Amino acid sequence: QVQLKESGGGSVQAGGSLRLSCAVSDDIYGDYCMGWFRQAPGKEREGVAGIDSDGTTRYADSVKGRFTISQDNAKNTLSLQMNSLKPEDTAMYYCAAVSPGWCRWYLLPYEYNDWGQGTQVTVSS
Repeated sequence: QVQLKESGGGSVQAGGSLRLSCAVSDDIYGDYCMGWFRQAPGKEREGVAGIDSDGTTRYADSVKGRFTISQDNAKNTLSLQMNSLKPEDTAMYYCAAVSPGWCRWYLLPYEYNDWGQGTQVTVSS
């Protein structure tokens, strides 16, 4: 089981930027998939961005061109750079992983086994 811990959340005004990080407790070898999800109050958890061991990425349409997912394997860190933030981006953001494993859709929660505790992002207008 992979331990994940998110950081970097906070409050920002619309148009601002935040960078989320996810520290991975153990080295991940072989095929894997990692992703960022978010959940706003009263709404279902939705996929934001995913990346696999080949470097293939997927983004939700709502964040394309604004968010960038990246990984630093040497530091066992997954990141999400969020630019041009909007009030509708306000949510709890979660890091997720499946290792060993692979993703077909990248943005569906059921494809992931391990989850972090989340970090809150609040965007004010």
